[in-house]
Amino acid sequence: MGILEKIAEIEREISRTQKNKATEYHLGLLKAKLAKYRAQLLEPSKNAGAKGEGFDVMKSGDARVALIGFPSVGKSTFLSLMTATESEAASYEFTTLTCIPGVISYKGANIQLLDLPGIIEGAAQGKGRGRQVIAVARTADVVIMMLDATKGDVQRGLLEKELESVGIRLNAAKPNIYFKPKKGGGLSFNSTLPLTQCSEKLVQLILHEYKIFNAEVLFREDCTPDEFIDVIVGNRVYMPCLYVYNKVDQISIEEVDRLARRDHSVVISCGMSLNLDYLLEELWEYLALICLYTKKRGERPDFSDPIIMRRGASVEHACHRIHRTLAGQFKYALVWGTSTKYSPQRVGLTHIMEHEDVIQIVKK
Repeated sequence: MGILEKIAEIEREISRTQKNKATEYHLGLLKAKLAKYRAQLLEPSKNAGAKGEGFDVMKSGDARVALIGFPSVGKSTFLSLMTATESEAASYEFTTLTCIPGVISYKGANIQLLDLPGIIEGAAQGKGRGRQVIAVARTADVVIMMLDATKGDVQRGLLEKELESVGIRLNAAKPNIYFKPKKGGGLSFNSTLPLTQCSEKLVQLILHEYKIFNAEVLFREDCTPDEFIDVIVGNRVYMPCLYVYNKVDQISIEEVDRLARRDHSVVISCGMSLNLDYLLEELWEYLALICLYTKKRGERPDFSDPIIMRRGASVEHACHRIHRTLAGQFKYALVWGTSTKYSPQRVGLTHIMEHEDVIQIVKK
């Protein structure tokens, strides 16, 4: 029996099993086995065939966004509208066969946008170059999931399932579980709050499935067995995702209203260029980028060339971004903007910067 057959058998067993107190250990074990087989499926085969056309694109710009979706939902049209890159668009499926990069210039930042080939059902098992598409998506900062508004919620569920099976967790935070394998001493299990979904026995069974008999486990939140398995495997990617419903000009206004009110969702029409500016604003928020402006002593700030940083960046990060030796010669900085109590405020290296702050660095 191959790995795909084993996965299908376990999925059937899970769907057949009733969820109650008596079966939780059995279900936990099945989920651990399923995660193990899926991990084996993602490993590259030893006897790989002849190399095809290159798929990976070098990372450039301040952030990377991947466009994922089924064939013919408007990904290539969206790339052509938002960037200077022309991606071939036609009325037949699989027009795009490789990864096409483009650059969005927004608020002084260069955001790399990747137009990936359409995903089909079973992509996680390698159908239709699905593995390469998903591997590139794992390297992105944000995923834009392009959906056809005329197809309802079917596409969203199928794509989430495909990404879930290869370890991409969309709009989810990393589980707050401390896990450390040890050389000996058995299992040390603790929790800082009452657990309703996991017990010590279940944790022990899951660890035994991974041949781990000595470990330290501390639950800091009430997590599910699936989340605990993610922590053990350790190769999961947690990333923000924006669900973009295209072709809203072909559906009723009530349906548009329903889709727009869903969490993490934006409705657009590439054909009529509707709502694209709002999508860019949302994308900026999801990327968590900020602009900083520099100022020389006795001169006006330079608003033409901002420094693009991640939200939560400190003065020290800004120094490293300007020049790697600047932090060593740093004496103090003067900052104007919303991060200060008064302008200008004299600050040190640990001061956290905010969007559109102006900074003047004084050296020793």
